[in-house]
Amino acid sequence: MLSVKSLYPRALENRVDINDPVIKKARWAFFRSAGSNFLVLQLLFLGLFCYIFGSLFQQGTHSHNLGIVLVDYDGGAIGHAVRAAYASLQGDSFPSLIERSPSDFPSTADLQEAVCQTKYWAALYVTPGASGRLEEALAAEGGTASPYNNQDVIAYVWNEALYAPVVDASVSANIQLLSDAARVAYTTGNGTGNVRSVSGPSALSVLAAPWQLQSINIQPTSQGSRAIYNTVVIILVLIQEFFYLGTINGLSGQFRIYSRLHPRRIAVVRNLISLAYAFVGSLCVISTIWAFKAGWAIDGTQFVLSWLVLWLFAHSNFLTLDVFTIWLPAAYVPMAHISWVIFNITSVLLPFDLSPAFYRLGYAAPAHEVYQVLTHIWSGGCNPQLRYALPILFAWELVALALSVLGVFRRCHFATLGEDRQREEFQERVDAAVALEMAKIREVKGQVVRSELDEADLKAEGEPRSGAADVSATPSRGQDDSEELREQLAQAIERVTTRQRREQEKQGPGCNFGPSFTLPFNHKSGDE
Repeated sequence: MLSVKSLYPRALENRVDINDPVIKKARWAFFRSAGSNFLVLQLLFLGLFCYIFGSLFQQGTHSHNLGIVLVDYDGGAIGHAVRAAYASLQGDSFPSLIERSPSDFPSTADLQEAVCQTKYWAALYVTPGASGRLEEALAAEGGTASPYNNQDVIAYVWNEALYAPVVDASVSANIQLLSDAARVAYTTGNGTGNVRSVSGPSALSVLAAPWQLQSINIQPTSQGSRAIYNTVVIILVLIQEFFYLGTINGLSGQFRIYSRLHPRRIAVVRNLISLAYAFVGSLCVISTIWAFKAGWAIDGTQFVLSWLVLWLFAHSNFLTLDVFTIWLPAAYVPMAHISWVIFNITSVLLPFDLSPAFYRLGYAAPAHEVYQVLTHIWSGGCNPQLRYALPILFAWELVALALSVLGVFRRCHFATLGEDRQREEFQERVDAAVALEMAKIREVKGQVVRSELDEADLKAEGEPRSGAADVSATPSRGQDDSEELREQLAQAIERVTTRQRREQEKQGPGCNFGPSFTLPFNHKSGDE
């Protein structure tokens, strides 16, 4: 029967007893280190969880920060009903209705432009003459009045491309709720609509449905994949860049690039490779979005523009992660990476209007800026945030590029120092071995000289020398000397190694060469 011991026969060899003094010392050091890192990592992830959950905390109570402009082009009972309905719904969990004069927005096109310019999240308006037409339809007897159009009464303008799941729930659904409440207020609110009585089936049908709220959606975005544009897509782009960064670092170490080539050449080649990788990666991302857009009305120009901005975002993150690996101590690089991911994701989960004001620091996150630019592209220019979004993205690109190039020089410097140190350490070990061997040779020579002198003295005194015993003892003595020499040599090298390690610890950590992964496809370097 197959057993673990038969699979790994040497797994139980050379085991040390748990009460061994060396193990006791190592055990306490192990648990102290495990406990310290346990605490640090728990605090880190607790902080990250609190940060991301805090951005979503009581999201509904921040809905009043979403401004919706109301323009009553009618000036009649329907507008009064809308105001009465808003008075009953007004609160922290309902968007703020901001009434403006028709003179501020002479036409519905002006309202659409205001929403397009993100001055308001939506615009609600009552069409001119709507109240009069409704009163005539309710007062008509026997169908003498002209047919009543309940779709030409109240409408709202909005842009679903801006945080689609959020505006669906917090803007569109609440406007629908306001319309329904206004319908009730019109018929029951102290004679708001001057409704005294109705007669005939047509009037009753009008009273049952006095209006049908119309939606003017600047960019309909109803496909299922819209839910991950500002979550999973961002995460995967960040992870994609991180993994290839580890690949490049692994290749650089394997082929000893930093200790062989000129830093400028390394920086140029490294950035060309990362640009090509980000270029192809962003093409794959936007192509996938397009492949699953499910009838989303986006054209080829928007495809190319989205590709370019994702390319910029991907490359700036590649450089930023590279900067982390260069300038942070190796132990803190994984913590910085996960913190960077959470910081970026939190900046695009919700509009800042629905999060506490503290989270506006997310304006500095590249993910927030790329999402603003993408929604601007997808909605045909109806999210004009380019004035700050593109400068921030390019600032990340340029600053990270400068630090990354400087980091190449830093890595080359420490790589050269490292190879020099390795040669010195190897030479010290060789010198220690040679010194020990020379001391042994001098000791043997001294013993031979003394033996010859003793033999000369004995011959002068006329005493015979017993050579048989000496010859018989030679092999055993030679083997003992060999074992003793090997042990002394090992001790000498161990002393040199321990001293070198302590000197390195005193000098502190050098340069971090970043995460490095074993490559699935690997080719041997020329000097191997």
